[in-house]
Amino acid sequence: MTSISSDSETPNHVAIIMDGNNRWASANKLPGVAGHQKGVERAREAVEFAVESGLKTLTLFAFSSENWGRSNEEVELLMELLNQALQEQIPNLKKNLVQLTFIGDLERFNPTLIEQMRISEKETLCSEGSKNLDLVVAASYGGRWDILQAAKKLDSSGTEEQLSSLLSTNKFQDPDLCIRTGNEFRISNFLLWQLAYSELYFPEILWPDFDSNQFQIALDEYSRRSRRFGDTSNFQNN
Repeated sequence: MTSISSDSETPNHVAIIMDGNNRWASANKLPGVAGHQKGVERAREAVEFAVESGLKTLTLFAFSSENWGRSNEEVELLMELLNQALQEQIPNLKKNLVQLTFIGDLERFNPTLIEQMRISEKETLCSEGSKNLDLVVAASYGGRWDILQAAKKLDSSGTEEQLSSLLSTNKFQDPDLCIRTGNEFRISNFLLWQLAYSELYFPEILWPDFDSNQFQIALDEYSRRSRRFGDTSNFQNN
């Protein structure tokens, strides 16, 4: 693993849109499944790096609401890979005190995968104060869906704070940093409410190439930014 710079300001919560698996496979003249398999490997490395870096929360956008529009063959492949990854990684997550939480419209998945998700959450549940990292996996997730579900529970006098408390991420603080790979420069219906003041970082690489070194570069970039949240009192001209 890459060593962590002690003088860098580390974000508490990093969210990642993992994009580019299919294009990576195509560029390397490999079948699409190879790109997704490499993507799963990079996700595992990202979790390990997050623990080493001292992050409190890592949210991975694993499967969007829009991904249901892909071919049945690819969707089934992604479900199989997710199921397999969960079974394989539970021991490692438990060893590193990583607590897993799924968010999204999970009822759209098949019962076998839903059961595996619930087992994974239960198996990685950490006791109070012992947890190293919250790993949040967004699956069958869309930012608009999340806001709509919360808004349905809110009355006409509701506040922003109340709506935030009804979102699927209500247990976690909003991301400080959002990384999106794949040479795309948008957030694609991901955490639309929660990313309001997040720093955005778009490395021009595909997800299977996003290793620990690339993660460190992203954290270094974050440490150089000034987050003012609309306050210009400390603004300095460079």
